[in-house]
Amino acid sequence: MSPQSSEPRDEVASTGPVGAGNLARYFCRADDSLTAVIAADQTFTYGRLRAEAARWVGQLRAHGVTAGDRVAIVAGNSADMVIPHVAALALGAVSVPMNPHAPSAELVTQLAVVDPAAVIVEAAFEQTWAAASTQSPALADRRVGQPDSTVEVDPFTVVSVESDSPAVLVFSSGTAGGPKPVILTHRNLESSLEAVLSLPVDLTSEPQVFLGVIPMFHIFGLNMMLHLGLVLGATVVLEDFKGAATTLELIQRHRATVVAGPPALWQQLMFAGAQAHHFSSVRYAVSGAAALPGALADRIYDQLGLALHDGYGLTESSGTGATTLGLASPPLGSIGHPVPGIEARLVDESGQECVVGDPGELWLRGPMVSPGYWGESEPLARTEDGWLRTGDLAVVDENGYLAIVGRRKELVIVSGFNVFPGEVEAALLRHEDVLQVGVVGEPSAATGEAVVAFVVPMPDRRVDEADLWAHCEKLLSRYKVPHRFVIADALPLGPTGKLRRRQLVDDLSSR
Repeated sequence: MSPQSSEPRDEVASTGPVGAGNLARYFCRADDSLTAVIAADQTFTYGRLRAEAARWVGQLRAHGVTAGDRVAIVAGNSADMVIPHVAALALGAVSVPMNPHAPSAELVTQLAVVDPAAVIVEAAFEQTWAAASTQSPALADRRVGQPDSTVEVDPFTVVSVESDSPAVLVFSSGTAGGPKPVILTHRNLESSLEAVLSLPVDLTSEPQVFLGVIPMFHIFGLNMMLHLGLVLGATVVLEDFKGAATTLELIQRHRATVVAGPPALWQQLMFAGAQAHHFSSVRYAVSGAAALPGALADRIYDQLGLALHDGYGLTESSGTGATTLGLASPPLGSIGHPVPGIEARLVDESGQECVVGDPGELWLRGPMVSPGYWGESEPLARTEDGWLRTGDLAVVDENGYLAIVGRRKELVIVSGFNVFPGEVEAALLRHEDVLQVGVVGEPSAATGEAVVAFVVPMPDRRVDEADLWAHCEKLLSRYKVPHRFVIADALPLGPTGKLRRRQLVDDLSSR
């Protein structure tokens, strides 16, 4: 298939002299009086956002944080996440948004990998932090409290850094193993934003209001909602997801113009009785982070008159890859064309480029692709000439429209979040009554996919679903906890003892 590319828009390329190479330099441009962030009952103009971020810069410096240090942020979609994040970027440090709902054991493990110089914790998650710091006392000294609002600080400035230096670490399951912190550089993030702003859509002629209910520890929420909104000088409405009815109310109350989320969010909005009037202000509705069922897009258009655009991206590609945004009538089920600035190709098992209609692994190449994983000797699945092997299978039609048809990797995608079976299996094997475990995904109307665990008990032992669920809840984030358990006498194993996962999937379909 033919590569797609385009030149960046001037609005992004013209950055001025401040903080060369630093993504945070874009946050200096919007007028002080414009509303930047609305979070809960707090409203922050761009002037206030920069002033509060400057206060956090001083606080981090007082704690000894310098450019290149990691700053972990345990917070929800709130000002306590956004302002320290902006401050860390401006300082030249590396922001590490954490899942605040993760069990303390998982949090400790991930913090050990990134080795932060500072940890910032939103008050709502003090209990999780207390448990984590008890398990790892060394973390306690890295906690940085709220800055003193009475102390005068210097104006907001942006430290100059190399564009290829790390800006954020975002945890993703990658293509193998448990969650890994993906390195995204200032250039990676900037390139992905340039790609979106180069699409034939109008985001600049009038003020935009982004609705941000996608978690900020996910690349979709962090880069495609928060960063894009701030670069545009838009208003970003932040709220942890509290149900579809609340989301519909937020869209109406704030007159949101851009609403994005995984297919599961859109499914829940439909279940909650969404009507066309709820979306009267919405100009762009976007689905991402998981495959969008064509039937769902059809239903939304028929009932709401809303064209739901699909997008494809990975954490490793800064959340961008392909999209139907700006395309007049993409085929149902298509993810559209590669975004400007990225190249795409489909490759078969023999390494040859696929012809139209034949499935192949989707490879991506461009400046938004991550250089690798933090602290990992295993590199990204790249070819020698820089192509990222996504592990996803796709087809392309005669007009260049891509469609995902499957994936080589064994990830289960729950509401847009990657769940690696091995991580769930390892957690269940810590149960004293569990002998063997095999984890697979099954289709779910609510979350896209759901995690299912086949469990073989120890001889002469019994386990029940409630006990297994409670065990997993202590060790795994909620979206990783199996939706259901199948108690089995044995698992299908190959001659070398390797689990035949496909047979588990087939077993599910026959039940």
